[in-house]
Amino acid sequence: MTLQTVILAAGMGSRLGRSLPKPLTALSDGRSIMQQQHDNIRAAFGSDARVTTVVGYRAETIVEAFPDASYVYNDRYDQTNTSKSLLRALSATGKAGVLWMNGDVVFDPRILGRAIELIEREQSFVTVNTAKVSDEEVKYTTDAHGFISGLSKTVSSGIGEAVGINYISRADKKAFMHQLTRVDDQDYFERGLELAIAENGMRLEPLDISDLYAVEVDFAEDLERANLYV
Repeated sequence: MTLQTVILAAGMGSRLGRSLPKPLTALSDGRSIMQQQHDNIRAAFGSDARVTTVVGYRAETIVEAFPDASYVYNDRYDQTNTSKSLLRALSATGKAGVLWMNGDVVFDPRILGRAIELIEREQSFVTVNTAKVSDEEVKYTTDAHGFISGLSKTVSSGIGEAVGINYISRADKKAFMHQLTRVDDQDYFERGLELAIAENGMRLEPLDISDLYAVEVDFAEDLERANLYV
């Protein structure tokens, strides 16, 4: 299937303490974090899947490593958060639904295989892990119908964590983009999803991948954990 995918890779990733953009961090199997993302996308959706990457900090290093991808440049990468990077990418992908991921997630390739059914029926979703709920991570709650109602780092009584791999359907895209224009520069894209749920009635499904691995690499210990899987 042909699919629009977006990788958010504009940030400086300073917490990992490396000079290169975090997505270019080498894993123990010799690939970079971003290379395993490209490999997983191709394995699930084929070689014609379109990958658009949002770059900012040391953008040229990512472009050199992945010359065949499409790129969107966030020239305010040091002043904005993922909400504004994602808005730029969604604006560049037409009317189609979009699968997007944070550029620092090392994940089991089976996650995207599990997502295909939801993508094919154009159901917006957030991939979640219900096995742990850490205070510093983006957490979620659900409504009486099982759809996501709250999604943030400060949500109360979260029942799981967002993994950083998500899909917005063609039908929901316009409303989501409108909400991304409204949020603060320092907001994460999850704030736009929350507003679209509250104000536009968007139904966002949690895709549970608790039995598979997904590690968002922020610190050296996260990288060590990710290397146990690859």
